[in-house]
Amino acid sequence: MTTPRTAGFRMPAEWDPHERTWMEFPPVNPTFGDGSDGELERLRRIWASVSNTIARFEPVSVVCNVGDADVARSMLHQSIEVHETPTGDAWARDSGPTFLVHADGRLGATHWTFNAWGNQDFSDPTDERHVGAFIAGLAGAELFSSSMVNEGGGIHVDGEGTVMVTETVQLDPDRNPGWNAEQVETELRAYLDVSKVIWLPRGLTKDYDRFGTRGHVDILATFCRPGTVLAHVQTDRSHPDFEICQDYLRVLRASTDAAGRPLEVVEVPAPRTTHDQGEIVDWGYINHYVCNGAVILCAFDDPNDEVAARIMADAYPGREIVLHDARDIFAHGGGIHCITQQQPVVPAV
Repeated sequence: MTTPRTAGFRMPAEWDPHERTWMEFPPVNPTFGDGSDGELERLRRIWASVSNTIARFEPVSVVCNVGDADVARSMLHQSIEVHETPTGDAWARDSGPTFLVHADGRLGATHWTFNAWGNQDFSDPTDERHVGAFIAGLAGAELFSSSMVNEGGGIHVDGEGTVMVTETVQLDPDRNPGWNAEQVETELRAYLDVSKVIWLPRGLTKDYDRFGTRGHVDILATFCRPGTVLAHVQTDRSHPDFEICQDYLRVLRASTDAAGRPLEVVEVPAPRTTHDQGEIVDWGYINHYVCNGAVILCAFDDPNDEVAARIMADAYPGREIVLHDARDIFAHGGGIHCITQQQPVVPAV
């Protein structure tokens, strides 16, 4: 069987140049509502606002459910392409393709098996599991289908052979029953062309509630350049995430990347807000999106928004740091990184 690795494809880093960004438009579903109370329209405008913000820096394409194209176009900038196909959700990071590049100038894509974050009842994957292949086809990518249940938010790569994951996602019995770490690593090596897998123990507390992913790495830690990781840190000792953060910080500080370099860990403090409407939150700045010339950074009307912006400016020199309110996105299960998917520029031949 041909895999991306044997065919010469690899997943580049998110900060490498993009051809475009792919997003989805929220459909009627249990997460976003049926439109009767105005919630669906409000959330669609938030998703559209993120699309329009990114469109200032690079081309954007949006996939929507059949029949939703007109309302999508009414909210999106005229430069944004809109494509219809049956969809069931709007988290393009997770059900969308993981794009790959080949040194000969070809574009590839890994299409993971999608089962709604471990068969969770807030999302029906019947249509959504096909969205990744649909987007890959529109992009003209050579498609490679993996049998492993995985989502784009469950992986972060440095573009030089290292990937970070969490034990509670790839080893989730509702995702990959019977799989062990060696099997997962074999699949990641084959479909991303990585040689080093860094396992973090678990995700943040709130990520195990309804609308949670059960531990996606993309709210915990991300590479900002080879050898350097930005890590979410909850500094409030009364918050249950305080100890969780200390656990994965210990792992990161003891880890090396594929090149054998000890990781430099840059701590990014969580917002000072720890609760919203009486419930703990997992708000954080790691779930940002790096596009051409900019970083679209989650904001929470919190004093630490500006602290995070300064850290990001140092981490991504030369890029504009654009803050975008993400509270309502987080309330429904993710952040700005979760609703975006980069298509890289292929190498010039």
